[in-house]
Amino acid sequence: MASMATLFAKTPTPSQPLPKSLNTHFIPRLKHAVLVRTGPRSRRSLRVSASLIEPDGGKLVELLVEERLRGEKRREAAGLPRIKLSRIDLEWVHVLSEGWASPIRGFMRESEFLQTLHFNALRLDDGSFVNMSVPIVLDIDDAQKRRIGESTRVALLDSADKVVAILNDIEIYKHHKEERIARTWGTTAPGLPYVDEAITNAGNWLIGGDLEVLEPIKYHDGLDRFRLSPAELREEFTKRNADAVFAFQLRNPVHNGHALLMTDTRRRLLEMGYKNPILLLHPLGGYTKADDVPLSWRMKQHEKVLEDGVLDPETTVVSIFPSPMHYAGPTEVQWHAKARINAGANFYIVGRDPAGMGHPIEKRDLYDADHGKKVLSMAPGLERLNILPFKVAAYDKTQGKMAFFDPSRAQDFLFISGTKMRTLARNKENPPEGFMCPGGWKVLVEYYDSLAVPAENGKVPQAWDVFKDSSTLFDTKMLSKMSLLIDKKHEDLYIAKGTEGALISTVVDFVFASSPLAAEAQAILAAKEVSKLNLDSDF
Repeated sequence: MASMATLFAKTPTPSQPLPKSLNTHFIPRLKHAVLVRTGPRSRRSLRVSASLIEPDGGKLVELLVEERLRGEKRREAAGLPRIKLSRIDLEWVHVLSEGWASPIRGFMRESEFLQTLHFNALRLDDGSFVNMSVPIVLDIDDAQKRRIGESTRVALLDSADKVVAILNDIEIYKHHKEERIARTWGTTAPGLPYVDEAITNAGNWLIGGDLEVLEPIKYHDGLDRFRLSPAELREEFTKRNADAVFAFQLRNPVHNGHALLMTDTRRRLLEMGYKNPILLLHPLGGYTKADDVPLSWRMKQHEKVLEDGVLDPETTVVSIFPSPMHYAGPTEVQWHAKARINAGANFYIVGRDPAGMGHPIEKRDLYDADHGKKVLSMAPGLERLNILPFKVAAYDKTQGKMAFFDPSRAQDFLFISGTKMRTLARNKENPPEGFMCPGGWKVLVEYYDSLAVPAENGKVPQAWDVFKDSSTLFDTKMLSKMSLLIDKKHEDLYIAKGTEGALISTVVDFVFASSPLAAEAQAILAAKEVSKLNLDSDF
């Protein structure tokens, strides 16, 4: 079986984009569907083509400086005011440099920022629209603004003080954080992961301009070979003679239910008349919240899925999508879909509650589970993208494998939640045979084993809630006190290292509402202004 690394061979053959087409949206779930739903009363035929979809704006906007000019640009940067980038800022430079956000040419100026916030689209010079739902902006503080002064250019530096880009023809404007948060997430409730990470303590100003990126962004984490740009992906799809590309984004390990959905999608496309549909399995590789499985472990798991033959390497391309994750539900899923158009995908698989999360304060989902796919079916600028609704898969006890859920025999199906999956993996127990390939499951067990503080019986009980401080994560003194409280009930405190080495905690199998220790534990939490985050989400 081919290894995952063999899926990334590059080719000099350029893709041949199509002229713009207005064919849209939902592919019905009919077994022999050949029509695309464009509205409640109208249908139009889905055109089968042998070329790749055209990028937004007509061409990919790649912002890398030619190699022969890089020395000159570095000399120019030496005399410019400097802005140091955060990890998330650098991920956005990566996204912009490769054309994922085409036709945007850099960090947003105010007009682009406002259109994105209020219209989820950008008007181009010819009067047409492209979708853009998530602001791609760079913040600066008052001191940085003063240092920039009257300069029209700034140099952007990474964490090692190396110049990575120049921002030209800059515009500085006020960073209205509350407006940005409210319009992007639909709430200003505390505890939104991206907000806490990148906005709450950000500067009071935003700086936009045209980017010149001095060299390809690399992370030196052993995964750079998997980070194919939109141009490289288009080359690979063309090399494979793809006449359709269907994209599947994920930030979790692949189980056989996911695989069933992807293989069934290819079957449906073949029935529609396509000859060689190619799957783009596209895990998100930018910032994710602390309780998500890290990218390196996810990539190991995906590789085992291919090695075990769950997905066919001949018809699958695995690559990393460099964008940070917002967890902004229907707003963010438009960005995820739009970026895949620029990579050559003309079909996008959308599932339940895409880009969603639990409410940061209340014990419920933040977004309606169906709104993501509904919004994609109506989103301005996504008319050319065909949306494939996620079909619900569950474990069929009568067949001993994952299958599409049949409501007429609901008693035969078992739904295994993300919480249950994590519990099994932490306890080194196996799920029902046929739920996940053995190699992929072994990777998952190894990941949780690398985190676990062994309990007395050698197992870590079920994780129920994650508790996170609103300003800083739990300190060790508080963790010790919480641990003592929980130990009285013979429970365990599961402790893991956060992304910055700070401690986070998962209180396991401990429901405050029903515990005799509830009052004491809640008093500790209240004193530390801790918010409770629901962890029981689908894998």
